[in-house]
Amino acid sequence: MECIECGEKIIGRSDKKFCNDACRNAFNNKQNKDSSNLMRNVNNKLRKNYRILSETNIDGKTKIAKSKLDGLGFDFNYFTNIKVYKNGSEYKFIYDHGYKILEEDYVLIVKN
Repeated sequence: MECIECGEKIIGRSDKKFCNDACRNAFNNKQNKDSSNLMRNVNNKLRKNYRILSETNIDGKTKIAKSKLDGLGFDFNYFTNIKVYKNGSEYKFIYDHGYKILEEDYVLIVKN
């Protein structure tokens, strides 16, 4: 039997796939890395937006100036889903934190 990462002969159990932990880790890291720069960049923007909302919205519901979110580096083009409520209110969510653009350049941040 040969290691599926480096091709060296494996000593030990017959169902073993790797010769050592380094080969196992290298193989799994290759399998699990983001497949493209686009995917990695989008995930980084979502992660940053989520961090900004969660750090800003401590009380579960917060009203903040849109310019302040802009200043923190929040990107309004990246979110995970949109939820429209019965009253017509549209919230954009990044996982469990949502926001709604209000009048006079304010943003309402909520936690679902």
